[in-house]
Amino acid sequence: MKKTEHDQNWSIEDSLNTYHIERWGEGYFGISQEGDLCVYPSKDPHGPTINIKDVIKEVQQEGIGFPVVFRFHDILRDRVKNLNESFRTIIKEADYQGQYMGVYPIKVNQLREVIEEITDIGLEYNYGLEAGSKPELLTVLAYNTNPNALTILNGYKDRDYIQLAMLGTMIGRKVVIVIEKLSEIHTVLELAEFFECEPILGVRAKLNTKADGKWSESSGEFAKFGLSATEIVELISILKQKDKLHLLKLFHFHVGSQIPDIRSIKECLVEGARIYANLMEMGVGLEYFDVGGGVGINYDGSQSNSFSSTNYSLEDYIADVVYILKDICDLHKVKHPNIVTETGRAVCAHHSCVITKAFGEVNLTINQKIETNHHPDDHHLIKNIKECFHDLNEKNFQEVYNDISMIKDEITSAFKLGVINLEERSIAESIYWSICHNILNITRDKDYVTNEIKELKTTLSDKYLCNFSIFQSAPDTWAINQILPVVPISRHNEKPSHSCTIADITCDSDGKISNFLGPEEINSTLPVHQLVKGEDYFLGLFLTGAYQDVMGDMHNMFGRLNEVHIFCDDDDPTDFYIEEIIHGNSAAEVLSIMQYNPTELCRKVKVDIDSNIKQGKIKPRSGVKLIDFYEACLNSYTYLN
Repeated sequence: MKKTEHDQNWSIEDSLNTYHIERWGEGYFGISQEGDLCVYPSKDPHGPTINIKDVIKEVQQEGIGFPVVFRFHDILRDRVKNLNESFRTIIKEADYQGQYMGVYPIKVNQLREVIEEITDIGLEYNYGLEAGSKPELLTVLAYNTNPNALTILNGYKDRDYIQLAMLGTMIGRKVVIVIEKLSEIHTVLELAEFFECEPILGVRAKLNTKADGKWSESSGEFAKFGLSATEIVELISILKQKDKLHLLKLFHFHVGSQIPDIRSIKECLVEGARIYANLMEMGVGLEYFDVGGGVGINYDGSQSNSFSSTNYSLEDYIADVVYILKDICDLHKVKHPNIVTETGRAVCAHHSCVITKAFGEVNLTINQKIETNHHPDDHHLIKNIKECFHDLNEKNFQEVYNDISMIKDEITSAFKLGVINLEERSIAESIYWSICHNILNITRDKDYVTNEIKELKTTLSDKYLCNFSIFQSAPDTWAINQILPVVPISRHNEKPSHSCTIADITCDSDGKISNFLGPEEINSTLPVHQLVKGEDYFLGLFLTGAYQDVMGDMHNMFGRLNEVHIFCDDDDPTDFYIEEIIHGNSAAEVLSIMQYNPTELCRKVKVDIDSNIKQGKIKPRSGVKLIDFYEACLNSYTYLN
């Protein structure tokens, strides 16, 4: 598209700043000189570069429908590598005597392709997996085949769960059964004796220190999981009585999830390290110190302690873990344990994004040309709002806004009472919205305006209709107001001319995104470009690789998305290749999940069509086509074509 005069002073740097890409992208994302959003798999803008627009073109050529999940597996592999290499570097710098033995908690994203990549790149680091349920345990037993990597088992456990853990131990896996509830130890010891094996045991402590953030209730002394200090001492007593204290090798606590403030992490580390040191002084031969999860990512780009951000980097977190643990161990003169983390969000959030197409826009307050001249027959309310239109200027805009807000309410009341008719109401409301648009133009460059005027920007913004479901692909934006970066895929060499909110295709009024990254605070609108007839306009929702992939529901029966798995290939002209395409749910598959039988649905519709054919209401040829069309829709993608 030719650059207009409107765009002459707009640069790629302006677009990077507008969408705050460098603040949330961790170096993996940027913009080409042509204005296309790109992926830098190795964080090097001069290295291999994947143009997302090129990936979209190839996907379209393959006939794959949108919306689509793009998985950049090189980012996932780089995140695992970076976590392990950073621990190794800081451990060496600190002269720490233990090793890093991390595990990936598969609850963050249990998809097979994700687990395969993590275990593959993690092989050289003895990077293991964590499970918190029987289905997850069934998965990790099959995929965590490295005998040197840990398999950490959290969550409440019944006999089957524990028996599966014994199976893992007997086939040579380094399975750690973490005692979350004191009563579990009796079942564990009973089954260990029955199977004649000696499992590795861990204990999870309830810390008094409570972390902050959205999931603060998962930490502290009233947390759902873990043992109190009294229960830990009782556990040791039970193991001593059974002559099984040597089985207890891991100490564990959990800070929470998406912890924004490093100070609360440090406080938990200090308390946890003190408990570990005391247990060692009591004669418990611990080998592993598991700090659990909690490492957040910078969703909103603010690098602050807001719940959608973090005021620390991954390297800051790692340094605190290593140095705090080292200092307290040295103070108590106990050995440095091997360090375990259950970092999930920071590993996999960046590798996945949702690509959706904006197919239309809605604006109920379009600033149209209106008649504002006075007429003798005008109702006095119409006269008043016309006067406001003509009186508006840079000095009285707040006063005018207050007046027209009152007049609008009076107009509505007068209409309900039958004092004015629908045509008069329409004239008044059109003038009202026109004045609001003019007020926004007047205040566009002002440093301060009231909250009422700020809210006008959202009210008057467009709604871009996008082909996806919030509830399936970005449930946290709805459930907890999580901020996810939303960025146009192309046209970054043009200045965005519109502000919009995002509306999905569900029939739910909550199916929207109205919180976006801003320069200093959260904005209620997103800067976008004007939609051009005949041209695709794609938007990307980023940082969706953690939880969003596995937590989505089937609201309105919109199923799982098509997935495209992308790998970097420096020898390819496009610097990438599509390794795999996984088709999303068809309508028939979603209906089956909801207990419907697609074959029976077809039969029912066919009976109705046949009946109408017999009555002469539908021609036989048309009837056959209708049946075929119904069956084709059952087998098609659940999203808009």
